[in-house]
Amino acid sequence: MKKSYLLLHTAVLFIGFSGVFGKLISLNEGLLTWYRVLFSAIILFFVLKLLRIKSTLSFRDKLNMAKVGTLITLSWVLFYASIKYSNISVGVICYCMASFFTAIFEPLINRRKFRPSEFLFSAITLLGISLIFRFDTSYRLGIILGVISPAFASLYTVYNERLVKEYDSKLINYYQMIGGTIGLGVLLPVYLYFFPAKSIIPGFKDVAYLIALALFCTVGVYVSLTEILKKLSAFTVNLSLNLEPVYAILIAFLFFGESKQVNFSFYMGLSLVILSVGLQAFISMLQSRKI
Repeated sequence: MKKSYLLLHTAVLFIGFSGVFGKLISLNEGLLTWYRVLFSAIILFFVLKLLRIKSTLSFRDKLNMAKVGTLITLSWVLFYASIKYSNISVGVICYCMASFFTAIFEPLINRRKFRPSEFLFSAITLLGISLIFRFDTSYRLGIILGVISPAFASLYTVYNERLVKEYDSKLINYYQMIGGTIGLGVLLPVYLYFFPAKSIIPGFKDVAYLIALALFCTVGVYVSLTEILKKLSAFTVNLSLNLEPVYAILIAFLFFGESKQVNFSFYMGLSLVILSVGLQAFISMLQSRKI
């Protein structure tokens, strides 16, 4: 059990590093994301071969998974754009808006009743984001992109929840990464026309960072969380994942000196976001006890 908890928090820490890689890699956000999904698909191909997992999926099933994969791919493009136009701290905090969008999208897509508590917690998060929005006008573009990013991530989560109930998670992720690679690859020439890149082919250092990003922060995290769920509850895992923005901000403060770039308004906004996460965890704990 102790090993499972250690593996869980290691996985959350690696998720926090995904934003750091976005700052370190010199490629623009479109190319960075494309190489991330490409390398992840290649790694997952060998993982499936190693574990001898064979696909019996129909073409339609694969296509559905691929389409869902384009949602998380678009989310990553916007997430990395947010980091590059602002900083790591702003990007990861804006990503917390996923709960707000999920509170809207999930009832509409799954045709269930809206839950007032979800809107209340999301409103607190939204207020926190608005305070962060005010702290520096030079970061507003990054904040806007950062707020749009979790909209696609929440759609990905809602649709992915259906797939996980029916298919092997590794196969799902594999075809999603292929879908992201092909989907973004088709759009990339147009994207690069409007947002030219200094270099299309990554250098040696960027390749090393991209491999680490794909291996540890994408495939490694995904496979680890799947294994962890065999011993720990989904609630425990989700509660620990809420620490990801905190880990990412601490990393940004320690290695990039971002604490010098923020002011009191940012910390007030961050406090409200953490309060929202804490309240969600508390309510979920009460509900799990009732069950």
